[in-house]
Formats: sequence, C-alpha cells, structure tokens
Amino acid sequence: MHAAVSVNPVDCPALLVSAPASGQGKTTVTAALAHWHRQQGRRVRVFKAGPDFLDPMVLARASGAPVQQLDLWMGGPLHCAALLHRAASEADLVLVEGVMGLHDGAPSSAELALQFGLPVLAVIDASAMAQTFGAIAHGLATYRPGLQLAGVLANRVGSTGHAQLLRESLPSGMAWYGALPRNEACVLPSRHLGLVQAGEVADLDVRIAAAAQALSASAPPLPPVVRFAPASEPVLPRLLAGVGIAIARDDAFSFLYPANLDTLRALGAELTFFSPLSNEPVPAGAHALYLPGGYPELHLAALPRNTATRDSIRAHHAAGRPLVAECGGLLALLQSLTDQQGEAAPMWGLLPGSGAMAPRLVNLGLHSVTLPEGELRGHTFHHARVETPLPPATHTQAQRQHGQRESVFRHSRLLASFLHLYFPSNPLAVAALFKP
Repeated sequence: MHAAVSVNPVDCPALLVSAPASGQGKTTVTAALAHWHRQQGRRVRVFKAGPDFLDPMVLARASGAPVQQLDLWMGGPLHCAALLHRAASEADLVLVEGVMGLHDGAPSSAELALQFGLPVLAVIDASAMAQTFGAIAHGLATYRPGLQLAGVLANRVGSTGHAQLLRESLPSGMAWYGALPRNEACVLPSRHLGLVQAGEVADLDVRIAAAAQALSASAPPLPPVVRFAPASEPVLPRLLAGVGIAIARDDAFSFLYPANLDTLRALGAELTFFSPLSNEPVPAGAHALYLPGGYPELHLAALPRNTATRDSIRAHHAAGRPLVAECGGLLALLQSLTDQQGEAAPMWGLLPGSGAMAPRLVNLGLHSVTLPEGELRGHTFHHARVETPLPPATHTQAQRQHGQRESVFRHSRLLASFLHLYFPSNPLAVAALFKP
C-alpha cells in the first residue's frame, strides 16, 4: 500500500451537538439545524459520533447526504480526520451529532471535539428546570479544560417566558442558539434499539421541518470556523477486483455503515443489493454474501414465506462461498427466531439452534475480534439471545473492562456473530473474509 497525495487544510464552520445525557434531543436538534441551514442555501454534511445506525438514517434525510460515523476507537484518528476533511472540502457547514452525554464513554464526544477542535453546542432538556439550566451549561463548558462551548440550545421548553428565563440563567458571554418547544409534532418515534428507521416514519420530513421551523425564530448562527487538516489514508490494493458481493438491504437488514460499502468498493468489489423481504434471491454471479444487522424479528410473517431468498442463500453456502452475517443476519441464519411477543417462526436454517428476543438489552459496547484473517473492530448492541450446539470458533474482546464477550461462529466460509464489524478498522482482513 502507498499513501494518497496530501491536500491542503480546509476551513469550514463546524459544530458538535452534544448534551448532558442521552434522551435530551440531540438527533432532533441536529436534524433541525441541518434542515434549517439547507433552507438558507448551504451545503450541509452531517456525522454521527460512535457506532450508530438509526440516528444517521434521520440525519441523512435532513441533510440530503449520506451520514458517516466518527469513532476514534473503531476507525482511528486518521480515518476520522480524512472523513472530516473530505466533508469540509465540499460543504458550507459540518455538523456532528455526539453520543450519549458529552463526557460519557471512552472515547467520549468531548474527546472527539478536542481531537479535531470542534466547538460544542450543548442541547439541554429544560422541561423540568429553570435557573439550574445555566448551572448545567456552566458545568459542561468548564469541566474539561480546552473544550470550546459554542453555545446552548434549550429543548422541550414550555413557553416563551420559560425560554427567556432559561436564557437569562446562562453565564455572561455564553451564546444562546434558541429553543425547541414541547411539541409532539417534532418528536422522533423510537423502539427497542433506538429510533424507528427513517423509512418507516411516514411523516419524518414533516417532523424535521417542524423542528427546523421552531428554530427559525432564533435564526441559529453559523458556528465558528474550524480548520480541518488533510489526512492521508492508505490507498487500498484492489484485492477484491472482479469479486461480486451481494448485500441484503431492506427494512429487515438495514444496519449498514456507509464506510463499510466504501471500503469494499475501494478494495475493488462489485456490490449488488437484494431484498429478502421482497423474496429476491441472491443476485446471480455473486461470489460472496453480506447479511448485515437490522430487524428480522419484526418480519417473522414474511421472511419464512420467502423461499426464493432462503433457497438461494442455502445454495450459496453449500457451494462454499464466503458469507458474513452480523447480528440480525446471524438471527436469520438460525433454525428459528422468537419475537418479543413469544411468537416463533422458522428461519433459514444454515446454523443449528434458535434465537429469541429478550425483554431487556443483552449486550452493548465496542468490541474487537482476532481472526486468522486479522483483527477487526466494531460494536455490539442487541436484545436477542442465541442457543446453539455449534461451538464458537472464537470470542470477541470487549473494549471496556468486564464487558460481556460475544461468540463468533464459523462453518465452512460462513462467519456469523452479534458483532457489527467496522470494515475500515482492517480492510485487508475484510478482503480475506470476502475473497472466494
């Protein structure tokens, strides 16, 4: 491999949208800002901090462009720097939605902001507070030396008077970015893994527009300009040149990192997509198959009936071709799957055993896995359990201390686990997994 040619630094207004905790309304605010600035004629590029699939779907609708993930552990600083520099080169504004609370996690949103000099917009749920709003804003601004707080936005505000009270509580010189009222018309619906997928919310564009309209009264300012340094990622060898990779993509299998697809293409692969929910078979000529995560448990009426999909996947595996399955893809490969209501349905039967949805979160966190092909990084987040007589080929290693490891199953060229792999963490290992 050799380094790509460096380019010049780029200056672009940028903002990392964070909060004191999860559930404060970061996604709604980021989407509203993206929509509002687009209405002003600006080109907006949005990122999501950390390993998340659902928020980016909403943010992509709001910004009109694909949303990439920024994770200092999964992708590394060089990869994140390259993504930011590329976005700043083609945009008038870069927005990054943080993960959890500003200082939560390792790496945290605060670390991401410090790494790239991103000013922070603090979104604070003000629905049950008055002057304490200012104290929380003060704490967020001063807790971590070097962190630049661009301003504060109040969410779920009760009235114009309430907003004024909150604004007056801010420390002198702290910028006010406006307020969003308590309004069901702006709320983004959710389910057990987070927000409902963008494609399933019929009035999503209306909800985003309503939030943007609410922000228009305060005319959010352009954030400070950030200088994004160039980053030279390695140019990948075309190890998958001429290799056709079929990828399941629909409402049941939708958890796809754009960076994963970009990595496969950079390796030379030819990607085609098919829908198991529409009973489409694996596309003819596919040398390898990728079954990403999603919500197969929500489609137990349709998936067992779709025999063209099932039979083509079985034939692909029987022919000894590569197959990588993640989380929902793993569940679909089992003999049966039981949903949260206790209803069971037969699945594709490539792996012995069954899966069942649990009433609570089973596992969450950043993980790595060491395979003969190399070490890969990713994350796990699921409400399902698997019972199988198949012994694991190996286990993942949780990044955080005492994290619960995940089983990794291999059968011929099939690799399946609950781990969502981040392909840029080791493109050469990915090429080895998919190469016939």
